[in-house]
Amino acid sequence: MYARVSIARTLPEKMEQVIGVHREAVLPACQQQQGFRGLYLLQDPDTGHGMTITLWETEEEMAAGESSGYYQEQVARVADLLSVPLVHATYLVSVHP
Repeated sequence: MYARVSIARTLPEKMEQVIGVHREAVLPACQQQQGFRGLYLLQDPDTGHGMTITLWETEEEMAAGESSGYYQEQVARVADLLSVPLVHATYLVSVHP
């Protein structure tokens, strides 16, 4: 299993909007992607720091979202709500239930 971790910061007053976009648009779009296994949105309500972790069955399925433009579409959904540019990294998930 592989994880894409996208780290961002938003103004604390925009956090509810970020949650709404993830629930209403990002998660449903993820669920349509082959190999998708889960999404977590983690936020610090005091600082606006947060991250989205998406889980993928294989590295190829995760990478397909970047080459198809799917990942960039999801980033664009929240771009106006961020106070700094989003950065991401990929990881091999070594331990999971």
